[in-house]
Amino acid sequence: MKTRISPILSWIAQIIAVIIMGQTLFFKFSGAPESVDLFTEIGMEPEGRILIGILELIACILLLIPSSITYGAMLGSGLMAGAIIGHFTTLGWEGDRLELGILAIVTLAACSLVLFIRRYTIPFLGSALQDSPSEP
Repeated sequence: MKTRISPILSWIAQIIAVIIMGQTLFFKFSGAPESVDLFTEIGMEPEGRILIGILELIACILLLIPSSITYGAMLGSGLMAGAIIGHFTTLGWEGDRLELGILAIVTLAACSLVLFIRRYTIPFLGSALQDSPSEP
C-alpha cells in the first residue's frame, strides 16, 4: 500500500509547487509593479527578478519531468529557502508580504516532501540512504 501512496503524494506535492511557483512567473517576467517593488527593496532589480523567474521556471519544468523531479525539488527548495530568508531579513511579513511568505513556506514544504519521498534518487546522497545489508 505504501508504494502506491508515495508516488501519488509526490505528484500532488509537485503540482502544488509548480502551481505556486508558476503563477508568480507572469509578475516577474512582465515587470509588474508589485514584483519590481519587492526586488527593488532587496536590491535585486531587475537582474535578480529575471534570474529568479528563470530559475523558478526551470524548477517547474524539472518537477514535471519524471527523470528530473529530484533536481526540480532541490532547486525549488533552495529558491524558497532564499525567499523565506528574504522575508525574515528585509521584506517582513505584513500585508501582501504575509501571503507571499506563506506561499514560499508551502512551496518549500511541498518540495521537501518530494525530496523525502524520492530521497533515494538524490544525487550523491541517495545511495548512502539505501538500506545496507546487515552484517552477520
